Amino acid sequence: MSSWRRRLISKPVMAWYAGLLPEMSPTEAQAIEAGTVWWDKEIMSGRPDWARLQALETGKLSQAETDFIDGPVHKLCAMLDDWEVEHGLQDLPRPVWDFMVSEGFFAMIIPEEYGGKGFSAYAHSQIVRMIGTRSITAAITVMVPNSLGPGELLMLYGTDEQKSRYLPRLASGEDIPCFALTGVEAGSDASAMTDQGVVQEREIDGQTVLGISITCDKRYITLAPVATLVGLAVRLRDPDGLLGGEEDLGITVVLVPADTPGLDTGRRHLPCGLAFQNGPVRGKDVFVPIDQILGGKEQIGEGWKMLMGALAAGRGISLPSMSCAGAAVAAYSSGTYARIREQFGLPIGMFEGVREPLARIASSAYLLDAARLMTTAGLDAGEKPAVVSAIMKYHATERLRQVVNDAMDIHGGKAIVEGPRNHLATIYKALPVAITVEGANILTRSLIIFGQGSIRCHPYLLDEMKAVQNPDPEEGLKAFDKALFAHIAHDIRNFSRSLFHGLTFGRFANAPSDAGELAPYYRQLTHASTRLAVISEMALGILGGSLKRKEALSGRLGDILADIYLLCAVLKRFEAEGRQACEKPLVEFCFQDGLHRIQERLRAVIRHFPGWHWRVILRVFISPLGMYRRAPSDRLTNSVAELLLEPSALHDRLARGVYMGEGADPLATLERAFHAIIRRDELLKRVKDADIDLEKAVEAGVLNKSEYDEIKEAASLIREALVTDDFESSDNAAFASIQAAQ
Repeated sequence: MSSWRRRLISKPVMAWYAGLLPEMSPTEAQAIEAGTVWWDKEIMSGRPDWARLQALETGKLSQAETDFIDGPVHKLCAMLDDWEVEHGLQDLPRPVWDFMVSEGFFAMIIPEEYGGKGFSAYAHSQIVRMIGTRSITAAITVMVPNSLGPGELLMLYGTDEQKSRYLPRLASGEDIPCFALTGVEAGSDASAMTDQGVVQEREIDGQTVLGISITCDKRYITLAPVATLVGLAVRLRDPDGLLGGEEDLGITVVLVPADTPGLDTGRRHLPCGLAFQNGPVRGKDVFVPIDQILGGKEQIGEGWKMLMGALAAGRGISLPSMSCAGAAVAAYSSGTYARIREQFGLPIGMFEGVREPLARIASSAYLLDAARLMTTAGLDAGEKPAVVSAIMKYHATERLRQVVNDAMDIHGGKAIVEGPRNHLATIYKALPVAITVEGANILTRSLIIFGQGSIRCHPYLLDEMKAVQNPDPEEGLKAFDKALFAHIAHDIRNFSRSLFHGLTFGRFANAPSDAGELAPYYRQLTHASTRLAVISEMALGILGGSLKRKEALSGRLGDILADIYLLCAVLKRFEAEGRQACEKPLVEFCFQDGLHRIQERLRAVIRHFPGWHWRVILRVFISPLGMYRRAPSDRLTNSVAELLLEPSALHDRLARGVYMGEGADPLATLERAFHAIIRRDELLKRVKDADIDLEKAVEAGVLNKSEYDEIKEAASLIREALVTDDFESSDNAAFASIQAAQ
């Protein structure tokens, strides 16, 4: 039976299938195989295993991690003056650099056996997030050595000798690392890389040394101007056959000390005018011994796979942590400012036009932090989730863009005048940097999230692809036959479920038995997962390799996958934190907004799907009774916004992990004014209820002298929170440089 089935069914299907497969470059193949699949696979399955999500442990710090945050991290934040860093020094002060080195800020991910701290991904994230609420430059300086730098690559791929040599130096701060990938001609397209390493033999000190001559021109390299150890990605060639193989050996990572003759790392870029150290790495005939190849000779040509596997930290921890920091500052400051700032005799937060962006800010801050917590939990569980990390990179930075735009709108002129009192301008300027680095957002959305996710997360597709490419035709056919019929059964289940859930509005979709009041949310996510599985199967089966060129369609499918992931994270956070009543309006807002987003993207996929007959079939299986989800109501929007305008548990929870300074610190100034105006309004209500003039309230016994003084003092505190900075031309470096140029 099985041989008959293989001959009459599987063999012709396999031939047809081979024609559907897209052409794939070696770098694309390495990217697809990099990292692991995790909760993204559950989402793409059509029926997520909710028990697996519930069992995931999130948000736990060791005592050492807690002590580090309460001690050195708070002390570092207190040392930072962001205005001085960005507009005065254009760098961190020397005492700050020394403190970060001495306290091990660059050693967080390095194991204790090499002199590092061995912190968890969650602790790493918490630290970067808190520093990011104080200084973007400081946070970037801390995060780079702890993400995609030689440190992480050494831990994952280095030889024992390389680890023993370099990791202690990185942990102690004796070496400062940077990693140079992006070139002038090649960024995300690694196949276009022109930076080359040529295998050569040279006489050095009377010895014949086998090594590599490197010529490179890299740019956008963070920490390059101060780095002492450079990780370089080059295309390695062996024209003389000194290694005994092919001439083109592929992309390879080489460790190069910054003082190697011919290497230039001294110049700086100014990314959006920010002060973090960033610059080009250029080299001509930079010769290093062959043992400087990361991982030794065995890792020649594996550079792109290394990089894709290691990107999980940068995409899954560092950039999302920075985005969460920005969103938390925006949520706290916008709610506070909207309560303090009055127009037409009312706090501006009383106007629905302001409440709408306030609710968006609050929900995004909550959702992003939920996704951060869930992703770091996966990383701490040993996952290297390439697709989830891409989701986090893209959606954290894009959501932050909306959050900061909304916050700027609410703050108005307060946010556009730069100076020590401005707490939003630097975040606003930094957004394009976050959107550009570690895979530009357009590329990440249109090619990576669904492009990788559809293949890696599918339970059978990758097995089928490998079977088609098997050099042994008979073994390939056997493997293909097994995967094909399992694939067919999988599709029958998902198409049937999608139709049934569409007819019953998802009321009978899978949910945990102990979900209680959250069961409808779980069911809607199961329904969304089933819809995604069906529409993905249709796209892959009908469009085949041409789907690679349908980037708009791929982007929309990736958005659906991402929105489901983010909503799963909201549920996980809400349950992990004990289902706090104050968070319920936010959870409801996130779901109304998220499910509506999913619906609209499903509409767009169906509307733009090639072939009217396929569109009809998709509508039947995806939404037989139509689509009915609505965006959050005005009532819910108002209730979420109100939670930010008065002292509340939610107001405090959204501000967790935001460093609050003292004195003239802008957030501390807002905090003082916020509590002053709340108290003032309580006292003025007492005066109003007594129907008496304020100036006579003490005499009449309605207020005591201390309370009367509180009202008067509130006016000065409020004014201090509202005013902006101004300068003499000679006091400001930017003005001085303009004058000099004139």
